[in-house]
Amino acid sequence: MKTLKHIFDRNAQWAANIEKNDPGFFDTLSKQQAPEYLWIGCSDSRVPANQIVDLPPGEVFVHRNIANLVVHTDLNCLSVIQYAVDVLKVRHIIVCGHYGCGGIRAALEKPEHGLIDNWLRHIRDVVRFNEDRLSGLNPEQQADVLCELNVIEQVANVCNTTVVQKAWENGSVLSVHGWIYNIGNGILKDLDTTITCPDDIIRC
Repeated sequence: MKTLKHIFDRNAQWAANIEKNDPGFFDTLSKQQAPEYLWIGCSDSRVPANQIVDLPPGEVFVHRNIANLVVHTDLNCLSVIQYAVDVLKVRHIIVCGHYGCGGIRAALEKPEHGLIDNWLRHIRDVVRFNEDRLSGLNPEQQADVLCELNVIEQVANVCNTTVVQKAWENGSVLSVHGWIYNIGNGILKDLDTTITCPDDIIRC
């Protein structure tokens, strides 16, 4: 039976290196989880949350799905947000998309893709809402702009969840950010969509 031994070997070496550089790290980590950040990102294997921001385990609570969507019927995503906000008391929710996103590109294509088309429908709604911004652009430009517009839309979706709305009503200090990652150079870009209260949603 294939057991992927090389993966276990790499894990053992990684754990040993961590313990060597920071003795007691895992013992301390096992006794608490108090991240300040919830990261909602894409499932793309090239966009690992902790590595991008160079933070160790325990610092970032992570939810990932295709094209970093926040859908109001997705109980998985909503449960993550609730746990992060109500239990972990995170202070920042980051929606991070990335250029070259396969989900974004698929949403712009005409051919059917099967089951995933039901998920991509949410991105196609973003296209419909922003037809004027996307018209006249070549396919590459459309994809890049849609990656950004999708992040902005998902930031608004996060802010309109009952969990975040209730947190603000109760006086919680909570900010929602929209970022995008460039796989080509490893650099994050702030899309200047930070929202810290319901009034910010109206102005954005």
